[in-house]
Amino acid sequence: MHLPRPLVPVLVGLVALIALAGCGKATAPPAPTPADFPGIADQLSTVGIKVANVVSGDAGCPDLGLARTAIGFDASGLDQPTPVRIRLYIFRDHEAWQRLSASVATCAQSYVTDPATYESLAPSPFVVSGQGPWAPGFAGALEKAFTEAAGTGG
Repeated sequence: MHLPRPLVPVLVGLVALIALAGCGKATAPPAPTPADFPGIADQLSTVGIKVANVVSGDAGCPDLGLARTAIGFDASGLDQPTPVRIRLYIFRDHEAWQRLSASVATCAQSYVTDPATYESLAPSPFVVSGQGPWAPGFAGALEKAFTEAAGTGG
């Protein structure tokens, strides 16, 4: 079939318009996924917490299963001028978090010197743990940062 020359640009434009219509906006934004450690460190910085001495695999205890998920780091800022060692356990998904998060408290017995001031947060899929007491503003900022970084919880 041979089309008259003036119709060719019209048909090309119509095909392009149809193709663009198929690329419309999604009806809902994708669900936020949990952040990786660089994203978490950015989130902590945003709330005024400094991170130093990051060590991957630092579970604080000999539990190899937790060591695979653990990152230890020193944190300070806001009303917490003295750095505290924090251990972050990043679980693969919510199911792994449900299965393994309770084992963090057992592990913490290896590094906590005063159980009465042990601190932890557990926004799925993370568990954040360390020797306290954490200053109130610092603790609130940690909670905010990790809750935000957790997204929909894996």
